[in-house]
Amino acid sequence: MPSAVIYRMILPDHECPFGRRAKELLDENGFDVEEHILSSREEVEDFKQEHGVATTPLIWVDGEQIGGSAELEKFLSAHV
Repeated sequence: MPSAVIYRMILPDHECPFGRRAKELLDENGFDVEEHILSSREEVEDFKQEHGVATTPLIWVDGEQIGGSAELEKFLSAHV
């Protein structure tokens, strides 16, 4: 079973729809998902700065950084 790690934003008043969609895609495609929730604006901003990205989610598949939701969709269409 392929494995994936996803960091996505779920704040008290907002869940990122791209993160939710990415998690659904991973589940639908049979991935063993290790999910990390960024639950405050500070966590989100620190994470984006640390990884040099402008948005969340950020996804790795089998140790390879894929990117966000759009990149995951492209990856899955080419590999699944």
